[in-house]
Amino acid sequence: MRLGTSGWSYPHWRRLLYPEGLAQTRWLPRYAEVFTTVELNATFYRLPTEKAVDRWREQTPRGFLFACKGSRYLTHTRKLRDVGQGLERFFAPLRRLGPKLGPVLWQLPPNWKTANPVRLERFLQALPSDVRHVFEFRAIAWYDEPILELLDRYGAAICEHDLLPELPPHSTGDFRYLRFHGTSARYGGRYGKEAMEEVALELRDTGRDAYVFFNNDRKGAALLDALDLSELLGEPLPHAEEVREEA
Repeated sequence: MRLGTSGWSYPHWRRLLYPEGLAQTRWLPRYAEVFTTVELNATFYRLPTEKAVDRWREQTPRGFLFACKGSRYLTHTRKLRDVGQGLERFFAPLRRLGPKLGPVLWQLPPNWKTANPVRLERFLQALPSDVRHVFEFRAIAWYDEPILELLDRYGAAICEHDLLPELPPHSTGDFRYLRFHGTSARYGGRYGKEAMEEVALELRDTGRDAYVFFNNDRKGAALLDALDLSELLGEPLPHAEEVREEA
């Protein structure tokens, strides 16, 4: 089980996670003292430089994993078509993470409301098989059983998230991937310990690897919800009390 947040570079996390006076260049090492994984949303918008990727790798301990969001050029512009060269360009810098490269999250656009299993399968066939892949659908039509069967056949997970009114009918692949985007507004609002109790119970019974990311970064809600869930799972995160004291 790995718990983390979507990103770490938030000025409003000063004091809460990052001590006063700690240089921003040292925020990732501090984050990695508490969490064993982070979700990189920046890779959705642009390719990181080799220098940036090398720094991420060097600033985190052995066993740390970076979950990387797939390029929007491939998912939103190309809509999974003719992606060979685009995939090569996307993975070239990320391969420098070595064993710290975790799952890659492919988020499809919300306006793509008709499922296309043929195009999805071609994309799945083009993906590197030595990397775990996750698909976050933003339209209910993609929760169709033939789509889920495709993901399962290729070992890809379906992202379980709360931006749609219902969850996927069941998980796929050999691992689970959960994203919590916020309660009161996107990226805001705490879930609280009571809401996390059901999540913890269900995760304990899953029998699979699981990645859980909180994207409700405003006011540090993501940090506090992650701490709550870790305690409910019986695996409290390091430095939890320090974070709570500053909340």
